[in-house]
Amino acid sequence: MRLLKQGMTQRYCDPVVMKTHDLQELSKTYLHISRTRTRLQHVLMTHYLTLYFPEMERFWTTQRNEWFIRLLLQFPTPASITAVGLPQFREAIWKSMGRRVHKEAKIAEIYALAEQSIALPMLDGCPAVTTFRLQLERYLQLCEARTALEAQTDALLGDSADYQCLKTVPGVGAVIALVILTEAGDLRRFSHHRQFLKFCGLDLAKCQSGAFRSKERLSKRGNARLRCAPWMAAMSAARMRENAFREKYQRYVAAAPEDPDLKRKARTAITAKMARVVYVLIKHGKPYRRLFDADLPSGSIPLRRAVEAFGTS
Repeated sequence: MRLLKQGMTQRYCDPVVMKTHDLQELSKTYLHISRTRTRLQHVLMTHYLTLYFPEMERFWTTQRNEWFIRLLLQFPTPASITAVGLPQFREAIWKSMGRRVHKEAKIAEIYALAEQSIALPMLDGCPAVTTFRLQLERYLQLCEARTALEAQTDALLGDSADYQCLKTVPGVGAVIALVILTEAGDLRRFSHHRQFLKFCGLDLAKCQSGAFRSKERLSKRGNARLRCAPWMAAMSAARMRENAFREKYQRYVAAAPEDPDLKRKARTAITAKMARVVYVLIKHGKPYRRLFDADLPSGSIPLRRAVEAFGTS
């Protein structure tokens, strides 16, 4: 009652009334599948590959690696590769590898690793290798389920102007746009971008007790999943070429590129920038316009002001 008398209220959006319940369930299902897939990936890399084909771990370099899983399904052990010979092995995996650079050299490298492998000498049809294949099939099913959810997201939100607007931002794909729209609701209800930052938990706060006052740090009192979405988008955009987020990150770490604390603050700054950009695009209904180096400001916003969001309701 005291908070109500002071006018400190927060708007609640019922997902059923706002017709976002289906999208929220789609987003949460994608999260659970991704976590299960990541746990299974750790099991495959730390247990199965270590025992049955440790040299193949170097080729697991990306999350979109269905060709690698299909290769292991067909040839789970070094003995299964050397048993067919190099010409037949090349013919069996040529199409599944897709259009890759230096495909012939990579196939020859895999075959050479199989000849010199230190893996356990297990037969192809033994129960141990069968369980290895079972886990690989499960991992591939999770990858296919995740791809199907991404396609379903595009089908459901393909006509949404906000969704198409968010996808123009560097680092924002179908899933991140889905998380922002489902967890944040209607961003137009915020009168200022600082209110949206505070809703995400990207505002600065300090703890006080008597005469003690702590240093200012991120409050992290908002929606954790919503806060994670611009973080992941900002990290992806910082690895891309020629965009404002990468340029901002490089300006922040230019003084000490190897300083971990400065890098952490720079990541937080571009995350807050990503949240501000998302808010402005949805608020005004305009797509993201890429800025070139000549159009970028010469100075930078101080790290403290980059994430500030004072007294908002």
